[in-house]
Amino acid sequence: MKIGGIDPKTLPTKEFIVIPRGDKGIVFWAQGLPDLDDFHRQVPEPKAPVAQTPTGVVANTKDPGYLATVAEYSKRRIGYLVVHSLKPSDIEWDTVKMDEPGTWANWEQDLKNSGLTQVECNLVFNLVWGANSLDEAKLKQARETFLHGTAPASAS
Repeated sequence: MKIGGIDPKTLPTKEFIVIPRGDKGIVFWAQGLPDLDDFHRQVPEPKAPVAQTPTGVVANTKDPGYLATVAEYSKRRIGYLVVHSLKPSDIEWDTVKMDEPGTWANWEQDLKNSGLTQVECNLVFNLVWGANSLDEAKLKQARETFLHGTAPASAS
């Protein structure tokens, strides 16, 4: 498929940051994930317990067990997003195992244990978030690039 003559698959999809360390730097690459289908196959969405009431079946979304399950589900979802988006960085995780959902949330502790600060972990997270989302700054830059490319050449 082409859009305006451009095959979207040919455009770069990775973003990066460099965290300085003396005269060297640690480079993190993040790539947006096309979907979360693999996550949903491995981690089913929690379902609230239900109770039969005079008005019908009602889900108890305030059940403490359900709330704990939802919190764990959310941690795994964020962890999945981070570790899978960072695959291009070729990170050798200490405790994160790509095939074990219960370990994905360890990404931040692994980075801290390797010497990164909380601020640097936040930068890594923001890189991942940015690779998986669009914001007004990106859209503005894309519009400006597009308009610059379509502007007629100046008559010299």
